[in-house]
Amino acid sequence: MGITIITASLVILLSAFNGIESMIEKLYSDFDPPINVKSKKGKSFSEKDLPLSFFHKFKEIKTVSRAIEETVVLKHEKKWVNATMIGVDTSFLSMSKMKKHIVSGTPDLEFSGKPHAIVGATLMDQLDAFISDYQQEILTIYYPKRNMKIRFGKNPFRSKNIFVAAKMNFNKEINRSTIVFPLSFAKNLLRYEDRITSYFMALKKGVDKNQFKLKLQKKLGNKYKVFTDYEKNELIYKTSKTEKIIVLIILLFIFILAAFNLIASITVLFTEKEADIHTMISFGANKQFIFNIFFYEGLLIAFKGIFYGLILGYGICLLQLKLELLTLPNTGGEVFPIRFSISDGILIFISVSLLSVLLSYLPVKYLVHRFFTTAKKQ
Repeated sequence: MGITIITASLVILLSAFNGIESMIEKLYSDFDPPINVKSKKGKSFSEKDLPLSFFHKFKEIKTVSRAIEETVVLKHEKKWVNATMIGVDTSFLSMSKMKKHIVSGTPDLEFSGKPHAIVGATLMDQLDAFISDYQQEILTIYYPKRNMKIRFGKNPFRSKNIFVAAKMNFNKEINRSTIVFPLSFAKNLLRYEDRITSYFMALKKGVDKNQFKLKLQKKLGNKYKVFTDYEKNELIYKTSKTEKIIVLIILLFIFILAAFNLIASITVLFTEKEADIHTMISFGANKQFIFNIFFYEGLLIAFKGIFYGLILGYGICLLQLKLELLTLPNTGGEVFPIRFSISDGILIFISVSLLSVLLSYLPVKYLVHRFFTTAKKQ
């Protein structure tokens, strides 16, 4: 029972961690492009130095979007909020699967020739703004004028109004800080003309982004930096994987503690059968024969526990997938994610099997050795 429960716990917890990891990947990878190109030297660079047409010759690239990222101040009625604006081409909408993440409104950057913004859900709440069928909200965007000496009576900010098209929901960070609008609007606000801050790229299905990153970096040289969405959110992904490893180590340690029941069972069984062992020796049984009997008995107990543990663990995970028994807290009823991994299943089986073999072998080896040593003295 001890081995069954710990094995099932390993399956359930690792499947849950896989589910959380996949959820994190989905939340971050949808908005963050697989490949991002920025200048190494400055914040922005000229499109003349690196034109959009440069990327069209790479067959691995599915879509490309120019981008301008900058910190701005948003105003709606009496509310003021700092935000990260991202000016993009319309291709970014398909790249980021924007339609899937819209809470309300329509994911359009332009409508009737006028620029529109898509705003993070938390940011909209902070501004006391909302999407309505009867009235469009208007935000005022402020950006500090560059290279301007501050003087009394002079406005240090450049401002523009923009309509709100939709409210988006990706992850906590994007929701509370990001506003997306057309690249032309961003260029006009910042007076960038032919300058941008980065290129966003989506790759075709089956293309390895890490290999393509190396290829693109080689072509671009040292003036530009190429990085993947994983590298942009490296801390988040590494934290998730580290937590998973720590939990695995703790559960394996608990498995060792639970396996002391196995050692106790073998010891009690050996003590009860000492008279039978003497009888078998008198019939010609040797030390190895006696060892095999109790060693295989230990393996039978352990592997029965592992077998039932795997069935119980995966059974509970399937129930969660089918019946959606547990939900994530503070998410409005979102189902707790579960994802199976063949590699994790193999890892669990190999780990608990090796520990079971070791914890069956050592006590039996000691008991048999002590028995025959005592028998010789007598």
